Amino acid sequence: MPHDAAILDERRAQVLRNGEAGGEVACGKQSAAGSVSQRACVFCGSRVVLYPIADAVHLVHGPVGCAVYTWDIRGALSSGPQLHRNSFSTDLQETDVIHGGEKKLERCLRELVTAYRPNAAFVYSTCIAGIIGDDIAAACRKATAECGIPVIPVMSEGFKGTKKDGYRAACEALATLIGTGDTAGLGPRNLNILGEFNIAGETWIIRDYFTRMGVEVTATMTGDGRVADIRRAHGAKLNLVQCSGSMVHLAKLMEERYGIPYKRVSYFGIEDMAQALYDTAEFFGDPEILRRTRELVRTELAVLMPKLREYRRRLEGRRAAIYVGGAFKAFSLVRALRHLGMRTVVVGSQTGNADDYRQLKELCDPGAIIVDDSNPVELAAFVKEKQVDLFIGGVKERPIAHKLGIGFCDHNHERKRALAGFAGMLNFAQEVHATVTSPVWNYVPRQRTAAPSE
Repeated sequence: MPHDAAILDERRAQVLRNGEAGGEVACGKQSAAGSVSQRACVFCGSRVVLYPIADAVHLVHGPVGCAVYTWDIRGALSSGPQLHRNSFSTDLQETDVIHGGEKKLERCLRELVTAYRPNAAFVYSTCIAGIIGDDIAAACRKATAECGIPVIPVMSEGFKGTKKDGYRAACEALATLIGTGDTAGLGPRNLNILGEFNIAGETWIIRDYFTRMGVEVTATMTGDGRVADIRRAHGAKLNLVQCSGSMVHLAKLMEERYGIPYKRVSYFGIEDMAQALYDTAEFFGDPEILRRTRELVRTELAVLMPKLREYRRRLEGRRAAIYVGGAFKAFSLVRALRHLGMRTVVVGSQTGNADDYRQLKELCDPGAIIVDDSNPVELAAFVKEKQVDLFIGGVKERPIAHKLGIGFCDHNHERKRALAGFAGMLNFAQEVHATVTSPVWNYVPRQRTAAPSE
């Protein structure tokens, strides 16, 4: 079929045109060689999860390029220390590759701990460190004994898999910290927020909601994170997991080790934000918390809904494409766009699982293209075929949209505007409206294929 010409043969099972009887999206596969996948490496996955811990040193054991690649990769804000915004590297050179880099790593750790007095240090293993066989774990144990702080190896050699494997490595690193702190003073109604990274201050919005409900937040992993909070996170009564791809592994570990249940939530969009708050209130079973939650939602919606109706009037019938890292974002974005009168005609993710894609199939309108682990050639073909007005994605998808003369909204971790919570929904509507209706598109030729059949 002509519209499948851009799809590599070995990837056809990972693309579903919604409405196909009994169709399932194949997922969980290694990226096809030659497809230039939108995924990132294992090291990048671990780095983006741990990076927002603001009072720790983050040392990349490898060539300086690895540290540059992930420097300030998240728009993660801190209410205090800014140590996380430094991208330290051992800067392995040719002689280090020949003779080994362990001694250099030990020297770097001593210098950094002396200079910055961090509360912990994370050491990231990269491809080169793994290939030459440096014993990073041994170096970290030695540094822990000498420096008196936790020095934690993050085994994230890039060749081990994909970004999703990096998430797992980050969870394993966090698990070594959890359980080492004192839980005295924690109240009976407290929780941990997992998979929230304080992009543009979103953690602060969410924490404020829980405070208004009467629920204490023990630790956020990892937005505006602090080592001491993470060390006592095992004292919480509930874990709320937003970015399930990055943090479900940690939630399961904490459930096994400490008996802490977890719930998957999303803070994007009206329905998902409200549901996250109601689910939390119902878990604690306190009538006063439930009353406060209902009042909070009513108050926020009374301000939000009249403003959204005006944006919907101007955006009704427009088409959108979504390609994000975790599928949880896609669910929320499809619902949020419906509030604005827009249809999602292309949707995909880098790390979704079979259940995620089944939910997307049920959520999307007939004719939508659902794709796992896509690449630029495919995405460009899908966007042209469906004649979209807006592409929502991350930094790698931006050039695709702009080259095709299509508006783009950043929903990845580089953005500078909060999109979570009820306030974030208004920001999202404003950004979508400003992007889609910008007069610049009157002067940019649109690249299209044949008109959509649906």
